[in-house]
Amino acid sequence: MPGGLPKAARTLVARGLLTVLGTTDLPAVHANMRPRDLRLDACRGLALWFIFIDHVPDNVLSWLTLRNYGFSDTGEWFVFISGYTCMLAYGGGLQQQGWRTTTVRALRRGWEIYAAFLVLLIAYFALVWVIGGGVRYLDETNTGFFFHDPGRTIAHVLALQFAPVNTDILLTFSILHLTFPFILYAMIRSATITLASSFLIYLMVQLFDWHVPAWPTGELYFNPFAWQLLFVIGGWYAYEGTDRLQPILQSRVLLALAIAYLAAGLFITLGWHFKPLEQLVPAQVTQLIYPIYKSHLAPVRLLHFLSLAFVVSRLTPREWHGRIRPLMMAMIRCGENSLSIYCLGVLLAFMAHVILIDVSGSLVMQIVVSLGGIAVMVLAATLLTWEAQFDRRGPRLF
Repeated sequence: MPGGLPKAARTLVARGLLTVLGTTDLPAVHANMRPRDLRLDACRGLALWFIFIDHVPDNVLSWLTLRNYGFSDTGEWFVFISGYTCMLAYGGGLQQQGWRTTTVRALRRGWEIYAAFLVLLIAYFALVWVIGGGVRYLDETNTGFFFHDPGRTIAHVLALQFAPVNTDILLTFSILHLTFPFILYAMIRSATITLASSFLIYLMVQLFDWHVPAWPTGELYFNPFAWQLLFVIGGWYAYEGTDRLQPILQSRVLLALAIAYLAAGLFITLGWHFKPLEQLVPAQVTQLIYPIYKSHLAPVRLLHFLSLAFVVSRLTPREWHGRIRPLMMAMIRCGENSLSIYCLGVLLAFMAHVILIDVSGSLVMQIVVSLGGIAVMVLAATLLTWEAQFDRRGPRLF
């Protein structure tokens, strides 16, 4: 399929290590790499649609997305899948391509995300200027700093310390991809120690508020010290977790516990919108789980994502059989081109917001701009996949 993994990545997975890294032989990261899991692209494409809908303020269609029905949302899915696909694409090709090529490819992908972030900001600033004249929509988009002090703002943008609304995650993704060669090296030496070390860093965030500072105040919204855990979990799962977790994934007891936790999360989050339900939540529970910081990937969010991923993995088939329906294909196409489509979605969400403010905020218009934006995303993704057939540049990992 277009946008699939390279042949090297499909032919390598899990026989363990050949020797220590100091020898002349490179480690076989995995020795029977499975074909590309279309569920990943479909989930990533659906997540892009959900993110676009959630980025449109006061959009009634946001009731169709994950954020209103549990502690986690699509952000967790993106980071986990990114770590998973990085391990498949880079780790799977390590034996044939060597460390130098693998490292260059990973760093190049980090640079691509960083460059996409800069291009997106240029388009974002231009769009705000054209539509709002540099006066309107500054607070909603957090672009006022640029129009008031462009030189200093650009300097902090280049230093990954400032991002307008809805672009924050690109900073964290760029950092995670740039550090992936180190993660891969550590994973090969000891996957268990790497996973434990990642959890320890996450624990430091929860206990001592480790964070990356942002400009002019505060911290990066998607704190890399916290969100790296999901990235590493994704890589670990692709490296050896799929086989090691098989007995756990078959446990009916854990499935029941995961479903129960998801049900509890559903009840509590619905209480945020319906006060009678909120009053039914015991005070001991609220004291235990609040505050639920997204920037620090609060433990209840992490556990909610893991429970949801467990249930989805258990209840959905690994491979689709038969013809893929158009709606599923549309999700897959967006998932294959997720970096470009995410950037496009940010701009479309801003334009949708402007339409709802300046034209009409009716229910019909909310549906029209939401479905219209998704249609544009699908069309753009289809064109990008078609173009990639003539100019294959490697796996799409974001």
